Amino acid sequence: MYKDKVFLVTGGTGSFGKTVTSYLLSQECSEVRVFSRDEAKQDLMRTKYMDDNRVKFYIGDIRDYDSIYNALKGVDYVFHAAALKQVPSCEFFPMQAVMTNITGSDNVIKAAIANNVSKVVCLSTDKAVYPVNAMGISKAMMEKVAQSYARQKSNTVVTCVRYGNVMYSRGSVIPRFIEQIKSGNAITVTDGAMTRFLMALSEAVGLVEYAFNHGRQGDIFIKKAPACTVDDLATALMELFDVEVGVKVIGTRHGEKLYETLASVEELGRAEDLEGYYRVAMDDRDLNYEKYFTVGQKQDVAPEGYHSHNTERLSVEQVKEVLLSLQEVQDELSAWKK
Repeated sequence: MYKDKVFLVTGGTGSFGKTVTSYLLSQECSEVRVFSRDEAKQDLMRTKYMDDNRVKFYIGDIRDYDSIYNALKGVDYVFHAAALKQVPSCEFFPMQAVMTNITGSDNVIKAAIANNVSKVVCLSTDKAVYPVNAMGISKAMMEKVAQSYARQKSNTVVTCVRYGNVMYSRGSVIPRFIEQIKSGNAITVTDGAMTRFLMALSEAVGLVEYAFNHGRQGDIFIKKAPACTVDDLATALMELFDVEVGVKVIGTRHGEKLYETLASVEELGRAEDLEGYYRVAMDDRDLNYEKYFTVGQKQDVAPEGYHSHNTERLSVEQVKEVLLSLQEVQDELSAWKK
């Protein structure tokens, strides 16, 4: 499915975009189009791939239909990663989240269908499940938009993936904790009992690849992953750097959850267990409104959803092993020991 194919990655200069671009190039695809609005990041990425003419850079904004439509001409597959992802910025400027995460996603999928793209994989987040903030709400709506196009049964297959925070991606707490340790300052945590999934960027790419290879119209794929408490994460980092700077609790921030939920109770009741993944099929009822208003449908409900409180919980030693698998942490430790 990769050889001699043309891929486009929206948000291609972000953490995921850069990682998946590298992966796609290793799979002998004929071209990878990096689509983003940040010319400075594109220039840095262009320097890295200056000897590989398969990488093409497109300046544009998914809010602008024409720019994404033109970039999608001749494309086989799309990985849609462009989004506003920071909870505070979306909370203060919710209409910006609407224009990028909802309207922008609508533009991407609509333009992909118009260009006869074979498949679109949209990246979503745990915050779309039981959303309590503007970012989560906008991502939940993105999933609904994707499934609305999937119901049209065009030649373009539209699927989604959901995952929690990725370790050492932009916005991850791990680099901030490391910087605090190196500066000799206490690690600031909002609530030490909070749990978070631990997923590497390579695993996020693996999830997208799984959805790309196995996705049907409207599917949402979730990767099973272990989790740890924020306290244990802080302890693991201090032990790795062999310093004790202490932990300062600053309190839960607005829009922050105690744990990450990747599948709701309702979704998990009808999800297909695929060993390392869950597949949540869309509700494929058509526009015959009678099925919504006068005809019921029995639905299994799980005792609880799938979240970071009830997944495999890692010990401090296990968290240290996971952290040491990250090249960025290895580099930080090497520099620290010098």
